[in-house]
Amino acid sequence: MGNLKKRWNINSNWQFIVIILVFAITGSSSALLCKPILHWLGISKETQHILIYISIYTLVIFPIYQILLVATGFLFGQFKFFWAFEKKILRFLKLSFIAEFFEK
Repeated sequence: MGNLKKRWNINSNWQFIVIILVFAITGSSSALLCKPILHWLGISKETQHILIYISIYTLVIFPIYQILLVATGFLFGQFKFFWAFEKKILRFLKLSFIAEFFEK
């Protein structure tokens, strides 16, 4: 816990708990939202090869997760932390132009 607090530059245990809670809620919510979207697209494990299904699931869930992460972080009063976290992810994926678009 101490290493993450230092790495994330947070001071209190309460903020750490809130951040972990946001990650948990976002992960569960994005998985729940992804299933109806795949169903709407007509994609299921029964109709697709499992590798194709997993690939499409990953492509659909990733942007949902990223949006929900920032939104949920905002609702829990941690927008600054999660926006910085999101920008770091976008830079890693060479998609930093997306973050720059929202900062203008």
